[in-house]
Amino acid sequence: MNESTKIKETKNLPLEGREALALIVAASTNNVIGKDNHLVWNLPNDLKFFKNTTWGFPVIMGRKTFEEVNKPLPGRINIVITRNPGWKAEGTITAANLDDAIQKARDTNAKQIFIIGGGEIFKQSMDIADTIYITRVHAILEGDAFFPEIDEGKWELVSNEDFQVDDKHAYAYSFQTWKKK
Repeated sequence: MNESTKIKETKNLPLEGREALALIVAASTNNVIGKDNHLVWNLPNDLKFFKNTTWGFPVIMGRKTFEEVNKPLPGRINIVITRNPGWKAEGTITAANLDDAIQKARDTNAKQIFIIGGGEIFKQSMDIADTIYITRVHAILEGDAFFPEIDEGKWELVSNEDFQVDDKHAYAYSFQTWKKK
């Protein structure tokens, strides 16, 4: 292994004392993540992947995303960003903005923090994230919430696993991991 390869492989590891910040999302080929505050597909394997990947870590989401889920995600610290200072939901920590939410997640001493949506929160966090876990749904779908375009000049696809349509999955999809260059 040459030195430049070694540097490339290790530069995205969390720095000492710094947790990794990852985005985790399912998005169609045209980056749709939802419509009318709902997912536009049912992919059981994506839900299992999401649960297994985020289990035990803080998850940060916007209020609309929380309201779509309609309850705190078990096994995770749920941090909800809202502009309404009076908003509260049992089993959650509220934050006024993304910076506040990240600080509250850092206070847990977790080694990994996940941003789980929605579209505006993803847009705000794209430049500060280290990793993107995306379930790429291979379909062009209508929606009103979108994941930002992944800039391949800034991000590198490091893994891709493809799955075909089956009796439980109406769309072909891929589990992809992108790392910041």
